Amino acid sequence: MTVARRINLVQGEHLATDRPGSILSTLLGSCIAVCLHDGVAHVGGMNHFLLGRPDAGQTVGAHEMQRYGVHAMELLINAMMQKGAIRSRLRAHIYGGANIIAGLGGIGHDNAVFARRFVETEGIAIGHVDVGGTRARKIEFMPFEGKARSSFVAESVPLPRAPVVPVHGGELELF
Repeated sequence: MTVARRINLVQGEHLATDRPGSILSTLLGSCIAVCLHDGVAHVGGMNHFLLGRPDAGQTVGAHEMQRYGVHAMELLINAMMQKGAIRSRLRAHIYGGANIIAGLGGIGHDNAVFARRFVETEGIAIGHVDVGGTRARKIEFMPFEGKARSSFVAESVPLPRAPVVPVHGGELELF
């Protein structure tokens, strides 16, 4: 009997494994997670990146590169190949890219476009894509089997507020 082993990934992380029973999970807003799977080698992996690529002219330290899809994708593909995956057999699932905060523009959309373009340019088959919208997602991926599930995170319900009662005292109104 295989015991499930849950591994949570955060921004800038990636993991490839061939271990049965592993579940990779992450929470996404505007970020992207790409899940890759080689069904013959039973190797799968996931990454979680913040932006597609650094802005032109932006200096990025080596320790920050994993936050960018252009680097995170290569790291994941290489980690998969080290576990026995073959690039031509990879299949991708792409998640995230929500535009949660209106004032930030279309970061989520841009991230999703980057991920899809990267995967297509690399000749990797695309399985499921669940991107966009305005809500956060929880992603769970079983890398050995190549199965993934995406669910929306419940929106927090605002707590009821007590009524504001003005207190009069001189020219200052407190509430």
